[in-house]
Amino acid sequence: MASTSEPAAAARGGGLTRRRRRRLVLGGEYGVFVIAVGLAIALADWHALHINFLNWSVARDLFPDIITIGLRNTVAFTVSGFVLGLVGGLVIALMRLSSALPFRWFAMAYIEVFRGLPALLIFIFVGTGIPLAFPGFELPGGVYGQAAVSLGLVAAAYMAETIRAGIEAVPRGQTEAARSLGMSQFRAMRTIVIPQALRVVIPPLTNELVLLFKDSSLALFLGVLLSQRELTKFGRDAASQLGNTTPILVAGLCYLLITIPLGYLARRLEARQKRGRR
Repeated sequence: MASTSEPAAAARGGGLTRRRRRRLVLGGEYGVFVIAVGLAIALADWHALHINFLNWSVARDLFPDIITIGLRNTVAFTVSGFVLGLVGGLVIALMRLSSALPFRWFAMAYIEVFRGLPALLIFIFVGTGIPLAFPGFELPGGVYGQAAVSLGLVAAAYMAETIRAGIEAVPRGQTEAARSLGMSQFRAMRTIVIPQALRVVIPPLTNELVLLFKDSSLALFLGVLLSQRELTKFGRDAASQLGNTTPILVAGLCYLLITIPLGYLARRLEARQKRGRR
């Protein structure tokens, strides 16, 4: 007995094929999206938005200070915190993989604590707790040193797990081959395993750099001077002084100038690694 095709059966039964149902559902979703956007455009007070968020005369007065002060300090805080976090994360990752129980326990406790605490608490502890715990001791660099240490402590906890995963992804045969050539465990790890692991974890480390760039805004809780303000503090101060929120928007755009290219770079690196594994 001849079989009946799905379109013919649907036509005789007065129903819709699966493909047509999918198209109708997709068309409905597009329709809802267009209607929502249209309502938002129609109901928004564009004059108020222009005056309070897109005021060009206010935005023009922010330059070049928002770049030479705000963006410069944000980049300085981020890069220094990333470097400290990368070094600390590598040490914590090696301790996490150590055969010595005290090292593994310390590494596990550090990772759980600093990944579980809000970054804000870390900044407050570094800014006020360390001077109280160690009277007379000051971190080098003042606010820059405090921000770098705060970001580094947070980043090290996340980077440690990323680097550990990268080290474990390197085939064990690489280490065994190095040991068979007479290399010590430390030399094999330093010259063979770690370089390969770092190449594997570059994309997630790039994403961590993006997160640190945004977390640098917490430096405002360290009591920064006018010349030490990062983008968020700079935008907030300017908005308060001018009675206009345009500086907040301009500061956000400055963040996007850095985070969007970094995010794109991370995606490209991930795609390249996937192609290399095929």
